[in-house]
Amino acid sequence: MTTTLDRAGDGARAPTRPARLSLTRNSMLAGQLDGAWWPYSRDLEAELPALAAALDEPWGRITRVSVNPARWPVIPHTVPVGGRTVHVGWFNEQDPDKLILLSYTVGRWDLLVVPPETGPAAAARLMASAAVPGSVLTAGVLMANESVIGRGVRDARRREASWESEGGACMSPFGNRMDRKAVPSPSSTWR
Repeated sequence: MTTTLDRAGDGARAPTRPARLSLTRNSMLAGQLDGAWWPYSRDLEAELPALAAALDEPWGRITRVSVNPARWPVIPHTVPVGGRTVHVGWFNEQDPDKLILLSYTVGRWDLLVVPPETGPAAAARLMASAAVPGSVLTAGVLMANESVIGRGVRDARRREASWESEGGACMSPFGNRMDRKAVPSPSSTWR
């Protein structure tokens, strides 16, 4: 069986998945970020159409996008979005975890870009934090905070797994294993 692909077609792409967004609600409080976007991949050409389409109604037509090339392996100059073109630029000085969106009629919005490989729990925390109206936290600070939180979660899981594998052995506050003899019995402490 032979399959022929028509690459000279109308340029239609496979259907896109809906954009995963968390936007700040309308407020008089101006913050560092206007929300967060959690793309499915690091392919801007594949991801931007769904983002731009999702923002058409609440924010207006997106005409330009700016990214830092540190997080995107390929940065196209333009991306077709619903019969129009969105221009893409890049700046090394821009926060690597931020996407800047521009519109001729409405203005500028800054979104935290949650890395595609982020787990659902961490992504939910990041998206909620980025959508707080009036927040002074930048994209870099939110990502650094999440890194610390993630490390704490991983450490807690490791300690719990260690506890289970050791048969529930007691640990000192310094992380050293203690014999059961070293642990005071309830009867000796409550006299």
